[in-house]
Amino acid sequence: MARPGMERWRDRLALVTGASGGIGAAVARALVQQGLKVVGCARTVGNIEVNVLALSICTREAYQSMKERNVDDGHIININSMSGHRVLPLSVTHFYSATKYAVTALTEGLRQELREAQTHIRATCISPGVVETQFAFKLHDKDPEKAAATYEQMKCLKPEDVAEAVIYVLSTPAHIQIGDIQMRPTEQVT
Repeated sequence: MARPGMERWRDRLALVTGASGGIGAAVARALVQQGLKVVGCARTVGNIEVNVLALSICTREAYQSMKERNVDDGHIININSMSGHRVLPLSVTHFYSATKYAVTALTEGLRQELREAQTHIRATCISPGVVETQFAFKLHDKDPEKAAATYEQMKCLKPEDVAEAVIYVLSTPAHIQIGDIQMRPTEQVT
């Protein structure tokens, strides 16, 4: 059943990257439940190309596709990270933070471009804190116990919580531009 505000998206097309697991899979399921037609894609390449280059290419292609089909009320939502707003004092994460800061800047730059082009297409970042996905296992690949402890020390966000934020953003009236949602587990300190 469509949530109020989601009716206008019924039978519209949504492209979800990273749809094979975690946040992407949860977003794809949530959009289908709201009546959208979802095209899901996934990758198995390194993180750097995904966080900046792939995001930029997908955004460019999505906007081109909207222009070619005369879609003037689309929405581009980038899943970012709280790391796109602060750098933790861990040497392992500073490069990841740099890529996520780029996502913050790219999304705001896109929003400004869309305004300059006088479209009604909106651009939003959703920046979650710790989400219970496989990310910690990738980050601590040499220490699975440390990775598991990341998710045991607090009640983490679930991928479905992030998907809920996507639905919220899409359900807002067309005259509202949400630039960034920053969300974290209640128990997360930074």
